[in-house]
Amino acid sequence: MDINELVAWCDEKLRVTEFEDYCPNGLQVEASESVRLLVSGVTASQPLIDAAVERGADALLVHHGYFWKGESLPLTGLKGQRVKALMRNGISLLAYHLPLDAHPELGNNAGLGRALGLAGRSIVDGSLIWGAELATPVAPEAVAAQLQAALGRSPLQLGPSRPIRRLAWCTGAAQGYIVDAARAGYDGFISGEVSEQTYHQAHELGISYFSAGHHATERFGVQALGDLIANHFGISHEYVELKNPV
Repeated sequence: MDINELVAWCDEKLRVTEFEDYCPNGLQVEASESVRLLVSGVTASQPLIDAAVERGADALLVHHGYFWKGESLPLTGLKGQRVKALMRNGISLLAYHLPLDAHPELGNNAGLGRALGLAGRSIVDGSLIWGAELATPVAPEAVAAQLQAALGRSPLQLGPSRPIRRLAWCTGAAQGYIVDAARAGYDGFISGEVSEQTYHQAHELGISYFSAGHHATERFGVQALGDLIANHFGISHEYVELKNPV
């Protein structure tokens, strides 16, 4: 299928024009005119590009691409090598960041909720934070165990050891949203990363915090979008999982 048709469909499906993001969403590197094999992964690292080359991909779909605000603009160093590898091998790069976090069906937050068996939704219109009421209160240790079973890694657990009745989450580097989650009346909050101040915030706000891994919590979106693309357009899709403990 035509690469521009694919990008236009993804842009519309994810409503990219509604987001003010830290990077351009959509086609970041144009190196192919058509797509027969789409490879997806979380981050457009050199190992992921190498995996796409090995599989003969025409396009690479990621959550974390390039051209972030504040980074150096020249295509030198790591970024230059990565872009050169894509261009040399005819692999276009599609990247969707916040639109793929927020999508109510394909998004990372939606995927994490499903993995935990929670029918969550955005806590307020336009918020990236999702939340759910638990059927019965559970101990923080039970939430940690559920995260380990769903994501394959043990989360860092902070805060009080009191029962959790309302659980909120936001994937990736969203530890700063712990304040918003507490103000909204949630007594548990899951995100990917953790900062030094998160420890103090969790205890002072009285909210249990779970750092479940940036990579681990953001594997859902590209897989869901890649599978939908394959089914809709009749092309092949393969998700490549690369280990990242962060």
